[in-house]
Amino acid sequence: QVQLVESGGGLVQPGGSLRLSCAASGIIFSVYAMGWYRQAPGKQRELVANITRYGSSNYADSVKGRFTISRDNSKKKVYLQMNSLKAEDTAVYYCNAEFQETEYWGQGTQVTVSS
Repeated sequence: QVQLVESGGGLVQPGGSLRLSCAASGIIFSVYAMGWYRQAPGKQRELVANITRYGSSNYADSVKGRFTISRDNSKKKVYLQMNSLKAEDTAVYYCNAEFQETEYWGQGTQVTVSS
């Protein structure tokens, strides 16, 4: 059974930081491209950042310079370090695993940026 379990979300003030984690099980983690997506109320789900099996990363323009994605294949985890958070970063953040035609999603973790 494949599981992607996100953690690390919560309430943070503008300018603050959070680190999201996603623990994978049931997949050969090292061959999957991993990504973080987010969905704000009334908006479509959007890509935040992804990282290939080789470690190359890609970011949405809105988070470049503030967020960093990383992965630890030995722990089967992917992380999203989020700094200088803004109110517009408020959303449910989802972990994604993709390999060829196969894709899995986590259940999401809420991030709320508010004073």
